[in-house]
Amino acid sequence: MTNPLGSQSPDASPARRLTCARCGTAFGCDLSATCWCHEETERLPMPVDGADCLCPDCLRIAADANRNAASSR
Repeated sequence: MTNPLGSQSPDASPARRLTCARCGTAFGCDLSATCWCHEETERLPMPVDGADCLCPDCLRIAADANRNAASSR
């Protein structure tokens, strides 16, 4: 992660405060290429059920589950 919560470049959009759709943890998202999720190697589809983003821990858990499911096919 290159942009810890709370630190932004002057031209960055303000970080949104979100609550993880899975665990309820609060985290930040700045909707740009400097967001923490941009550094993640796994890309998952955006939720289609109206849920918002996942926190870093839940995103990594979902990515591992997605990767394991794909490798068992």
